[in-house]
Amino acid sequence: MSLDEIFALAYRVLSGAGLSRAHAEAVAHTIMVSERDACASHGLHRLPGCVMTIRSGKLSLDAEPKVEDVTPSLVRVDAGYGYSRLAFDRGTPSLVEKARRCGIAAMAINDCFHFSALWPEVEALTDLGLAALAMTPSHAWVAPAGGTRGLLGTNPIAFGWPRSGRHPYVFDFATSAMARSELARRKSEGTPIVEGIGLGPDGTPTTDASAALDGAMLTFGGHKGSALSTMIELMAGPLIGDRTSLASMEFDEDLKLAPCHGELVMAFDPAVMAGGRVDQGTAWAEALFSGFAEQGARLPSERRYAARARTIAEGVSVPRPLHERLLALES
Repeated sequence: MSLDEIFALAYRVLSGAGLSRAHAEAVAHTIMVSERDACASHGLHRLPGCVMTIRSGKLSLDAEPKVEDVTPSLVRVDAGYGYSRLAFDRGTPSLVEKARRCGIAAMAINDCFHFSALWPEVEALTDLGLAALAMTPSHAWVAPAGGTRGLLGTNPIAFGWPRSGRHPYVFDFATSAMARSELARRKSEGTPIVEGIGLGPDGTPTTDASAALDGAMLTFGGHKGSALSTMIELMAGPLIGDRTSLASMEFDEDLKLAPCHGELVMAFDPAVMAGGRVDQGTAWAEALFSGFAEQGARLPSERRYAARARTIAEGVSVPRPLHERLLALES
């Protein structure tokens, strides 16, 4: 399928389920860029879950995000229980203006449903020459270090650094040892996981993906990943007056929908923060990146950028069973 065809299919499924045009376009775009960059687990595979969330009655189908100018460096967006991407799009112009004026600015998005990766938001800011940081809780699927049951979320964090004439440096990863979508894929395929990924319902380590989904996931890096995940809970939750992953799961009422919580996005303008040293700072940054290339080390997102070039030219292969399932949802 071409990228235009993927966008059109996603839009038809979403709007057919009742989502407003503005939200359907924003979500369909995120699904399309995920397929474009070969992040299939965040692309069309997410559509059935989106439809389930849309039909739940908890998500607002036509919420118009409300943008509030809080301080010279803070913008708040009330998503109104709609999807987060439209709230991000509505608040970004104010965030960018504040970052250019103050050097650093933050956007707090409240009461939003988040269903995908964070790198599309981060890249939207690096495309404008800004460095960016984004984080969000999820559902309480992850046990803290030394714990035995879910308390933390998969809690992704993403960072982007702009590079003139080159793709930005971007990383985006969950603080859980494995993404929940990957765990679900292992379950469907009957593929085992290694120890350190999850615990069974009895709180003991397991290599069974199904048991880990029923029990608890673990953070990467033991106590270090647990601490980072807890920071994300606090920064993108209580700090901005929004839910933790545990509160998000309670709000869900076991419907297994997309998590509803907050999102924190920060933008940094190197031209302001570095002052008269911006050219030197850029040179030092590029020397750092060159050091990766000299050692044959891979920078995060290089695989995505290679996939992007390929899919723009050749299109995306979509599994026939998934395509047929989506066509059924559309009708």
